Amino acid sequence: MTKHRIYTTSVASVYPHYVTKAEKKGRTKAEVDEIIRWLTGYSQEELEAHLEKKTDFETFFAEAAQINPSRTLIKGVVCGVRVEDIEEPTMQEIRYLDKLIDELAKGKAMEKILRK
Repeated sequence: MTKHRIYTTSVASVYPHYVTKAEKKGRTKAEVDEIIRWLTGYSQEELEAHLEKKTDFETFFAEAAQINPSRTLIKGVVCGVRVEDIEEPTMQEIRYLDKLIDELAKGKAMEKILRK
């Protein structure tokens, strides 16, 4: 089985699209960063280092020391697939992030996005 190309895509190459999507809807880069930090447990400095190093998605999630256990509360459809039904762990993490960014762009309150 060959890996999906998103695994070898750098987070830094997709990150500007996350920010643009958020900013088009009146949200901020800081909110995008907060979502990523909440999901992965990375500090802002660690996140910026991964972006600078152009870390791929597979490594980005594999190296995340404290993946948020509340992420399993994320439900819904991304790219026509229910995130809670994705069986491959890395793909599920990537889709969790996509879903959180979608929720941000749709104007959901940060408390709800971060499952507080």
